[in-house]
Amino acid sequence: MRIEDTDPARHAGIEYPMEVGAPVFAPIKVLEEKDKAVNVARQNAKLEYDRIMEQAEVLMKQARSLQARLDATEMVHSAKFSFNPLHGKTYHLYFDSRIGMNVLIQNGPDQWSCGIPDAWTYSMAVKKLGDSTWAVVEDEEPSSSALAVR
Repeated sequence: MRIEDTDPARHAGIEYPMEVGAPVFAPIKVLEEKDKAVNVARQNAKLEYDRIMEQAEVLMKQARSLQARLDATEMVHSAKFSFNPLHGKTYHLYFDSRIGMNVLIQNGPDQWSCGIPDAWTYSMAVKKLGDSTWAVVEDEEPSSSALAVR
């Protein structure tokens, strides 16, 4: 049996079969499809959220690094020193308890021939960067020239 229709383009838009030999289709279970769509959306949103959180962690790490540089810069600029520090060179901060302030010098704690002065306490090694900020230097390896002197 065949239902006659004068407009063949209409066949694709009708929600029921127009011919006896047409493929069988069942109604879509709307709740299941909605659940699938929500799960896919959640999964994609979680991937995007994780990516954004990774970027935020990188930005927070950069912000902490910048804050540490600014703190070191403030400590150096409030310290007492009587020379012009060069960019890229490492200097050392000591706290002088006699005058109650930091002192910036070129000698590290292991570079004193007669030992660190009694009233001084070693604070940190700092390096002047190209943008005139100071960065804290973490456990520097002794240079080859320092090893040759010893």
